[in-house]
Amino acid sequence: MKRFLTILPLLVLLAVGTLLQGCGYNTMQANEEAVKAAWGDVESSYQRRADLIPNLVETVKAYAKHERETLTAVTEARSRAGEIKVTPQMLEDPQALAKFQQAQATLGSSLSRLLVVLEKYPDLKANQGFQDLQSQLEGSENRINVARQRYNKAVETFNTSIRIFPNNLTNNWLLHLKLKEPFKAEEGADKAPKVKF
Repeated sequence: MKRFLTILPLLVLLAVGTLLQGCGYNTMQANEEAVKAAWGDVESSYQRRADLIPNLVETVKAYAKHERETLTAVTEARSRAGEIKVTPQMLEDPQALAKFQQAQATLGSSLSRLLVVLEKYPDLKANQGFQDLQSQLEGSENRINVARQRYNKAVETFNTSIRIFPNNLTNNWLLHLKLKEPFKAEEGADKAPKVKF
């Protein structure tokens, strides 16, 4: 009996350590940090695009004075998109995230119209400097898409980790983490765009 009493604290410590290992505390923390890092990548991709657009607009302005309306729309959309600053706390607010996504969608739409103008006026595409900027812009759009996909995957992993057992108990009792909002498709994105010349 005496021997059992000396071993009992060790057994209790071992049991507590095993329970803590399986509670998911560290996993949920790591997953939340992954969501924040993935969102940082999304913001970085948007910033790259925002930095590139002024150069693109200035180059096109020199060749397309007659399409000033389209270029103005791009500039204004970029300005509106740059005004909205998304903080990690806003990732839990669907309305704030929707507002940010709408501003970015407007910018993307304006850029699409600009690319249609370029198809319509081949002499604009002949400029090598513009072609380089156009390639960079296309690369930026691809990076944004990849960053969004990675963000959504990180959100999925995080949201799953705080909802599964026994992690959900740990979250409810200790962490109180909230589900993160995934990046959603723009309204009407399920329909193919129509390009008219």
